[in-house]
Amino acid sequence: MAGILFIISAPSGSGKSTLVSEVRKQLSGIEFSVSWTTRPPRGSEQNGREYNFTTREEFERMIAAGVFLEHAEVFGSYYGTARQSLEEARSAGHDLLLDIDVQGAAQVRAKMPEAVSIFVMPPNPRVLRTRLRNRSRAEGVVKEEEVYRRLNAARNEIENYREYGYILVNDMLDRAVAQLEAIVLAERYYRNGEAIAYRSRRVLEVAAACLQANSQERLKPVLEAFRIMGSTGQQQLNFEEDSDEEDSDDDEEDSDDD
Repeated sequence: MAGILFIISAPSGSGKSTLVSEVRKQLSGIEFSVSWTTRPPRGSEQNGREYNFTTREEFERMIAAGVFLEHAEVFGSYYGTARQSLEEARSAGHDLLLDIDVQGAAQVRAKMPEAVSIFVMPPNPRVLRTRLRNRSRAEGVVKEEEVYRRLNAARNEIENYREYGYILVNDMLDRAVAQLEAIVLAERYYRNGEAIAYRSRRVLEVAAACLQANSQERLKPVLEAFRIMGSTGQQQLNFEEDSDEEDSDDDEEDSDDD
């Protein structure tokens, strides 16, 4: 059975790492590629678990040696996926899931157009801000300048959603996990003829609803909230009048995602 390559991208703080972790608990035969990065570990992160941490000099040596399937510089740090991850998954006949940013995803799609691409969106900027602030608090300090930099970068990343085959809006974790699981099962069914053990028709319907072509109504309020639809040029998101008290009512889930 041929393994499927899944690409998942999202703005920092959208919850994609949590989604991936939950789906991998539910489904067997799907490997996760631990990316390489030059940024320092956060909080309880461990080398080889969340990321393979290395120096900038070593990362650039690895680029020159052709180690990476894709790599990009994001917020001043390098991130990359080693080719070895794909080779090992293929040898085992397993699927491989890459958690990569929009730059890296574009590189992989150009090399492997058969890859299944999934974009995860936060429901609105305020929820994303809450998640980013909660992550900063968990690290011991709230860096407002970093929060706002990532909020404004999120808009530019979301504008790339049209390049992805599937779209998820992570407003409710349980639903988003079920949708991601359905996408994996549906792709296995269509590409490899793998049977779906439980409620196959419903699983295929859930996956089909997440196709970009079928997601326009659900996406409309998200795009409007990030000023992507109906805007007349680049605009920065403004939260200067918002308070921390508002944050506590906007989101029930924290995120450790990049």
